[in-house]
Amino acid sequence: MKRDSAGGLTIRTLSLALAAVLLAATGASAEGGLEPGPTPVVHHARAKRKPAARPKPAAQPALPAQPQPYQPSSAALAAARAPAPQDPPPAAPRPAAVAPPTIAPAAVAPAPLTAPATVVVSLPAALADWRALDAENTLILDTDKGRVVIELRPEFAPLAVARIKRLARTRVYDNLQFHRVIDGFMAQTGNPNNLDGGRSLEPDLPAEFTFRLGAETPRVQIARPLGESQGFIGAQPYASVDEIRMAMSPDRRVSAWGAFCPGVVAMGHGADPNSGNSEFFIMRAATRSLDRDYSVVGRVVMGLEAVRALTAGDPPLQPSRMQKARIMADLPESERPQIAVLNTLSPEFRAIAERVRAIRGADFSICDVEAPVRVTAAPAPPGPAARKPKRRPRRPPPAATATDSGT
Repeated sequence: MKRDSAGGLTIRTLSLALAAVLLAATGASAEGGLEPGPTPVVHHARAKRKPAARPKPAAQPALPAQPQPYQPSSAALAAARAPAPQDPPPAAPRPAAVAPPTIAPAAVAPAPLTAPATVVVSLPAALADWRALDAENTLILDTDKGRVVIELRPEFAPLAVARIKRLARTRVYDNLQFHRVIDGFMAQTGNPNNLDGGRSLEPDLPAEFTFRLGAETPRVQIARPLGESQGFIGAQPYASVDEIRMAMSPDRRVSAWGAFCPGVVAMGHGADPNSGNSEFFIMRAATRSLDRDYSVVGRVVMGLEAVRALTAGDPPLQPSRMQKARIMADLPESERPQIAVLNTLSPEFRAIAERVRAIRGADFSICDVEAPVRVTAAPAPPGPAARKPKRRPRRPPPAATATDSGT
């Protein structure tokens, strides 16, 4: 096409202008609710296609904010630690109740020694908690060296104690010899034939080397060496398996035995442990190697010096004699020795044991401790009645004669 001479627009220019008008009219009709006309096809000017946008993920709902841990300030901490003015001050903890002595100290003692005579302890003038001896279980031996008083303990060997009491009451022990006496060891007697290995007419006894110790037995515990418990039942020293095991034992008891300290009395036997009969021996010194090998029946509470004065020998050349043996309950009241022994359950006895422990130190042994004894009246053994001197009869005056009469 040609352009006009007036410089007007060419036909192409007019077409473009018309297309723009139509596009504007189409947008106006859509806004006014009219149906849009057919979209004109423009061949001369193509719009540049933009790349399709990628789909965006759906918006997630906002999560609630996580609570931050509380960080108190130093001022808040100080205020929290300070007690409130109206609160009373905290009460002091109440001290735990102190249980009474279970008759068992927790001190550990070394192996026992055999020479307690080196310890001398001054005792107070007045000791409390003295106890009288049980007359039914007190054996009195009158020897040619003096009187010996033995406290029998049926808890240790009931059959052996009953046998000794029976033989004493049937006078089997009267006038028997101490046929075997060894210095630093023991004195042996009780054989009717005065020879080692003799026996009475009674049957032999079974061994009672140990017994079952329960919590009901009154006792005091003063040492616990090497898993053992050691203490006193009356005046008799004992040893046992550690008593803490009572709670684990089916019968709530532990095995216990007599400790062979000076003055301890035990039943003898032959090669057969079940051959005890009438023979017994008294310890002149401590020999703990005999523990659990013989049946312990008691301990000397008075007269140990007489036992140590017996003529020594195996056999002795001139043996000492047990002139008679009696149970104190069988004696008349006037002939019974009035003896009191310090109760080993008393605080005074515990104090004595602690003083001995302090003196002996690492050498402390249960055999170093003995229960003190005091005698209020000890009548001498009755002897033959004293005879009164006979008076010589007066001579009668001479008869009168005939010469004297003057007849």
